[in-house]
Amino acid sequence: MRRPPETRVSGASLRAQMATFDPALSERDPEIARLLREEEALESRTLRLIPSENYASRAVLEASGSVLTNKYSEGYAGKRYYEGQVVIDQVEELAVSRLKQLFGAEHVNVQPYSGSPANLAAYLAFCQPGDPIMGLGLPFGGHLTHGWNVSITGRYFKSVPYGVSVKDHRIDLDEVRRLAREHRPKLIWCGTSAYPRLLDFAAFRAIADEVGAKLCADIAHIAGLVAGGVHPSPFGIADVVTSTTHKTLRGPRGGVIMCKQEHAKDIDRAVFPGLQGGPHNHTTAAIAVAAKEAMTPEFKAYAKNTVENARALAEGLLSRGFTLVTGGTDNHLILIDLTSRAVPGKIAAKALDRAGISANYNAVPFDPRKPFDPSGLRLGTPAITSRGMGVAEMAKIAGWIDEVVKAPADEALTTRIAREVAELCKSFPAPGLPVS
Repeated sequence: MRRPPETRVSGASLRAQMATFDPALSERDPEIARLLREEEALESRTLRLIPSENYASRAVLEASGSVLTNKYSEGYAGKRYYEGQVVIDQVEELAVSRLKQLFGAEHVNVQPYSGSPANLAAYLAFCQPGDPIMGLGLPFGGHLTHGWNVSITGRYFKSVPYGVSVKDHRIDLDEVRRLAREHRPKLIWCGTSAYPRLLDFAAFRAIADEVGAKLCADIAHIAGLVAGGVHPSPFGIADVVTSTTHKTLRGPRGGVIMCKQEHAKDIDRAVFPGLQGGPHNHTTAAIAVAAKEAMTPEFKAYAKNTVENARALAEGLLSRGFTLVTGGTDNHLILIDLTSRAVPGKIAAKALDRAGISANYNAVPFDPRKPFDPSGLRLGTPAITSRGMGVAEMAKIAGWIDEVVKAPADEALTTRIAREVAELCKSFPAPGLPVS
């Protein structure tokens, strides 16, 4: 059988092929390029009031989309399973050292892919399947990964959720203590996703010590406020602190787990090899950038302004007759109970979205409605504060929200407000986005 003749490709031909192989995004995939431009325009012309969203800086975005996405790096700095890690090790070490300095943490692991895997690492480090655990119940402002029944954390462990007081909707520490004494949990979560008040980490520490539990603080929502000195810090109090790296911290979509030195080995083993393989090195670099930004005076001013704006927005809503869970806010977040307005949260959120104001419908404590059609709206000020908006703009935003909630089906109204919102946004360019 005759072999086909061999074909040789010249160096010039190879270079030409590579040039064809590696075009810009707009040439390679115009549909995705178009969608990215549309998202840039959407984020630029709308008010983003979802408290878990923010604007990352241009520097953070550049690091997130960098060449480091090419590298695979199982293991930890100096102890990798792959070669070629001389740069990656330095990137990870920078991220770790900066977060230690920023928060005063004894040990930092920047490899969790997001906040939920970081929380899972805490369980893996300290618990066995079936062990009792405690966290704020989801209907009262807690997070899925704190033991709620639709999450793996509520299936693999015996979850004992605590709640809030019927009277003021604040965390009921007496109930936390009673449940802890009764169930003797291995781990207690102190953290929230829809709770507008300060967390008393020391009080949770006392309860955890009384029953021999590990205390884990989930500061995903408030990490930037803790870093900026406008929320009490759990460091030196909690055994473990988990967080996302975006939200109020203004970094990339990633996770971090920090702990006392005595737990470092258990936590590191839980992250790798316990839960995941190689870290996302481009995200690690962006975390390092965000941590450096968070150590500046400008970031501290941002954190302070975020809280001041939330309080001003809350006051604007209260003055217009809205009912707020706990009556106001101490942090970046506001939870509106729309029961008295006879407008479900989902209808209000979708009407606001048409008006250029992004919020999310959310359950309120003791909500009689179903989770997918709840009574509340969750608002936050991190993103609009990143744009430089202040107290005067909060009053205007409260007025727009009031108009929309009063007439959610009025398309002419939402169209008019969307135009006014876009005009306001032109005066406050968003960080990281092209200026139109």
